[in-house]
Amino acid sequence: MESGTTRDWMFALQLASVAMIWVFVLSISIWIIHLARLSRELNDTPSASLAISILAIPVFTIGASVLTYVFVGLQRRDPDPEGTLESELGEASS
Repeated sequence: MESGTTRDWMFALQLASVAMIWVFVLSISIWIIHLARLSRELNDTPSASLAISILAIPVFTIGASVLTYVFVGLQRRDPDPEGTLESELGEASS
């Protein structure tokens, strides 16, 4: 069995990783938008790098959304709150 402090530490680390994912996605998105505005301001021609960058924003956002959805789904319910799975597995192997 896991102690309460171990579960608290694991939850804190998982929450920190989800927060860092969103900080990363938002930072990259803001940077790409800034570069697109700067490119337009300088009358630069659109290039493939700009198109790829604009496509990267939804890809990063979808990836972070999926990871957040999984994190929230795993935190909503404990799949084995009473430890019955371990006892069933132990009985099946005997």
